[in-house]
Amino acid sequence: MFSRKPQITHSAPRPASAGSRDRLRAIALAVAANPYLSAGGAALLFLLTLVVLVLIMGDAKAGSPVVRLDLAHAAAAGGSVPGWKDALAPEADSAPVSTGEFELSEQPIELADGGVIGGSAIITLPDGGRLEGGQPVGPVSALPQAPIAGLTAPGPGGSLLPIVGVDGRPPWQAYARPFKSNGKPKVALIIGGLGLNPAYTRRAIELLPPEVTLSFAPYADGLQQWIDLARANGHEVLLETPMEPNDYPQNDPGPFTLLAGGAPGEIVKKTEWVLSRATGYFGVTNYLGSRFVTSNPAMNAFSGALKQRGVAFVDDGMAARRGMGPPRASADRIVDEDLSAEAIARQFSALEASARSRGQAMGSGFAYPVTLESAAVWTRSLEERGFQLAPASALLSGH
Repeated sequence: MFSRKPQITHSAPRPASAGSRDRLRAIALAVAANPYLSAGGAALLFLLTLVVLVLIMGDAKAGSPVVRLDLAHAAAAGGSVPGWKDALAPEADSAPVSTGEFELSEQPIELADGGVIGGSAIITLPDGGRLEGGQPVGPVSALPQAPIAGLTAPGPGGSLLPIVGVDGRPPWQAYARPFKSNGKPKVALIIGGLGLNPAYTRRAIELLPPEVTLSFAPYADGLQQWIDLARANGHEVLLETPMEPNDYPQNDPGPFTLLAGGAPGEIVKKTEWVLSRATGYFGVTNYLGSRFVTSNPAMNAFSGALKQRGVAFVDDGMAARRGMGPPRASADRIVDEDLSAEAIARQFSALEASARSRGQAMGSGFAYPVTLESAAVWTRSLEERGFQLAPASALLSGH
């Protein structure tokens, strides 16, 4: 994944002769003995120091939040999208941000077999890198505020769960961003991992065009407020569902992880916990899940719960070959497995090639600073290159 930096070699300097060293020493002593030359040299040194200090202290971005991305995590992630568990540092008033952890405690829920899920999910916060460049998008048409009347029912703990309206209108349709094709190849992009880092969540909402679909972590604090802000800026929204990866429990997405060997009732209850976290999303997407998506019973229980509640499922490509009941779509590629602007640009070009040959294509990425900035640049010129930027919901099938 990572290329090795070329090693630059330098030829060793030739040693100065004894005569040359003596002449240089004599000149230095003469300068030091002359008070005028010494004073002038000191003044010049002071001015140079002052200029350097001004350049450093006058950096307009010096106080911006800084995140140093742990690329080792991304390298070890393989084919899965790095997620909200291990990527972004918390918002800070100044940089740098120190490494740390925080716990997300949740109320326990009862399972079908009488067991109880409780505890907390641990999200490690490594140091992170600076988010720079780009301008927020201009005024956009806000999407209707959630919840929309007639599309919710009481859920656990006084929360709300999505339901199909009495007129047959499903939530995926009501909360999707309206879209009208202009006949050009459609390209969609999903940016995930939002809600845990306030600075970068707001940056994604305000920087990216409204056609970009945003995906939020279910453990995010103030999740409904973030979704409301995203919809106010025209973005449709997905919720991330933690699913069992192949290396579970070493890689543990938290106590509400959907397990491949879980009983159907347990899977439904955990899915409903995710769905009850907020309103205003048109569908859910996977967070990890390399083992979960291979289990037919587990996926059948999961898809049945979504279909019953009128919610779509959009995956990062991991479940592309699975047919399911609810409206669904799969990403064609993850755009930021290699965290460099050049590599991400190549992935965007590959998306365009797929869209040109098949009529549509969808990419999935994480809210890394480099991904946000690259996506902002790429989407600005899509129309000029003969493509139409579309929300993910416009690429759904099975409806």
